[in-house]
Parts: sequence; C-alpha cells; structure tokens
Amino acid sequence: MNLRNKKILVGVSGSIAAYKSALLVRLLVKAGASVKVIMTEAATEFITPLTLSVLSQNPVLSSFSGHENGNWNNHVELGLWADLLVIAPATAKTLSKCATGYCDDLLTGVYLSARCPVFFAPAMDVDMFHHPSTKLNRAALTSFGNYIIEPEFGELASGLVGDGRLAEPENIMNELDHYFAKTPVAQSKKVLITAGPTIEAIDPVRFISNRSSGKMGYALAEAFAAAGASVTLVSGPTNLKPIHNNINLVKVESAKAMLEATEQNFENADLVIFAAAVADYTPREMATQKIKKQGQNMSLELTKTIDIAKTIGQFKREGQLLIGFALETENELAYATDKLVSKNLDYIVLNSLNDPGAGFAHDTNKITVIDRDKNILHFDLKSKTEAAADILQIVLTKWKQA
Repeated sequence: MNLRNKKILVGVSGSIAAYKSALLVRLLVKAGASVKVIMTEAATEFITPLTLSVLSQNPVLSSFSGHENGNWNNHVELGLWADLLVIAPATAKTLSKCATGYCDDLLTGVYLSARCPVFFAPAMDVDMFHHPSTKLNRAALTSFGNYIIEPEFGELASGLVGDGRLAEPENIMNELDHYFAKTPVAQSKKVLITAGPTIEAIDPVRFISNRSSGKMGYALAEAFAAAGASVTLVSGPTNLKPIHNNINLVKVESAKAMLEATEQNFENADLVIFAAAVADYTPREMATQKIKKQGQNMSLELTKTIDIAKTIGQFKREGQLLIGFALETENELAYATDKLVSKNLDYIVLNSLNDPGAGFAHDTNKITVIDRDKNILHFDLKSKTEAAADILQIVLTKWKQA
C-alpha cells in the first residue's frame, strides 16, 4: 500500500537466486510502484532480461551504451529518478564493489549516483556470507546509510544449509513497504493494542469464547509499527503472528489476564486501541476437574467480566488517545456513541454485522469512526489492512495537530 506511485529501481546481480527477482518485480508492480530493472551481465545468465522487462513493463537496462533500447543509459538520471534502489540478489562481489566504490558497470554507476535510500538483499553461500571480508563490506555499506535485508537460513544451492538464502520476495516487499510507511510523528510514540478473543474456562477442557479472529487488531499493530511506533500487542488466543520487529506480543487467555496486561502497559502508552472482543461473562467458578455429562440439562452460573476499556478510560491522562471498537447489530450509531462517552474514549470504531463482509472471521471490514465531538467518518468495505491504514491516518493527523 505504501509503495503505490513510488519509483523503484531493482538491481539484479549474478546469483542463482536471481530467479526470485521476477516475483519481486511482479509484487512491486502489483503494489502500484513504477519499476525499472538494472541487471549485471552475470545476472543475464541466470534469468532473461525479457522476463523482467515483461514483468516490470519497462526495458531492462544492463549497460551504459544502451544497446537494449538504442539509447544512452544515463546512470545519473536513473539515480535521481528513483525513490528507492533495491539490489536483490546482491552477491558478495556486488557488495564489495559498492562498499569500495569500484564502478565498472551500470548497476554500480547508478548506486554511486543514487540520492535515494538503497537496500541490499545479500545472497551467497554460508561461508562467503560469514567471511570477514563480507562482514567488513556489510558494515561499510550500513555506515554509509544503506540498509541490509538479512538473508534467510535454509538449504543453499551448494547443498549446504545455513545463512545466505536471498530473503523471500514477500519479506523484501515488507521491508520496503515498512520503510515508506514510517512517519516522523509516530516514531516517538508508544501504542498499546488489545486483539483477538478471550476464553473463559469452564473446566480444564471447556471454555466460553467468541468468533473473533484477531485480524483487525493485528492489522492495526502492523500499521502502527510500520509507521515507526513502538507497539505492545496484548492478544487473546489466535492463529496469527506479528511480522514487524516493533511489535511486542503479550499473550493472554482470559478477560482478567487481558485487563492485567493492559494495566501494566497503559501508563506509558500514547495511544491505546481496544480492538479485542472481550467476553462479557465468565463462569463464577472454574471446575478443577472435567465436568461429567449428567442428565439432560446443565446450569452454568456466569458473572460479568470487568469492562477493560471503561476501567482503563477512567485513568486516561492528558494527551493520551483512546480508541474503542463497537460491534453492533441494531441501533448501531446510538449504541456506539453511548460507549464512546461512557468509556471516556476519543474515537470509537463501529462495525455492523448487518454489513456483508464486516465483523468477525472476514479479511475485510466496513468501519465508521466517531470522535468525541460526534463527527462521523464512513468508510467503504476494505481489507482489514486498508481499514487499519485509515485508522492510522486519523491518529497521525491528530498527533500532527497536537
């Protein structure tokens, strides 16, 4: 999403991993970026320029003379054109040349001319990757302000197993997307998010819960972490795993445990988002042994759980922002507005189960955001990632105005 309308140069050097550059280019184009590819002569032995030309929708460049298109390929203009240069795969030779300023081809010429951020995604055998000279070159490149997308562990072309595999194209995409997502106003902020369901134990085997998947809360955590914020994600049981390094995951199960974890992290948070679907009731007592099936009926005495958002809202300090969620099936705006006021929130995000594609278990959501002044923002049905980006923009605007 953050790559839309960005101008990306993809450098491809001579590695067996060059085949992955085709998928990377395809993903960049699909994300809305304008892509130009520069290949070293050695790279053309592993993947054809025609393949990358078709995928990038631009001629592939490999020499200053421009014999591919009959033009002079101006390395200075290319370096100025790009919003970002990513060299993937970056061989040991390419790392060495860029680290020492040895310019003998179009790719190194563009690198030395580039004023944009430069990312290197190394790919080589494990011993080459861990060699002192490679470590020295990596350190030199990062000291120049460049970025390294670390290779992954796995089976290598040599048959050895270890570090050196080119990062998967999807992971490279995440790194680039996160770079463009960073916002200065968010980089000093601490964000606390609750997500997923809670489970309330009946006995060691059974429990009460709900259909929440946690996808909305996790999408919010990724959006704010990508923007540069430090995120603590208090999550009930889900099948999800956070991707971004700026996310500290705190796993809980019950509403009581979620409240305790939220209270522990609340004081230092600049923003708290209550996206979890917390159980409203819990068994008054949990049986220590599995309850045996007896008779036709069973009675279970329940007691109300503590309202986490309402409890935390009482202690909101000056400058802190609180956002809640309301999932409703009737009188949606009225009920959501009541919760906004009673829980001392700054914003409430309304989901209606009457909207197809919204609510639990979907990858999409249709949200309405209401603020303290009763201003209402309606959004179309979108992916939960896009809905999280909309909420992020609302908060960023608020922070910029503060």
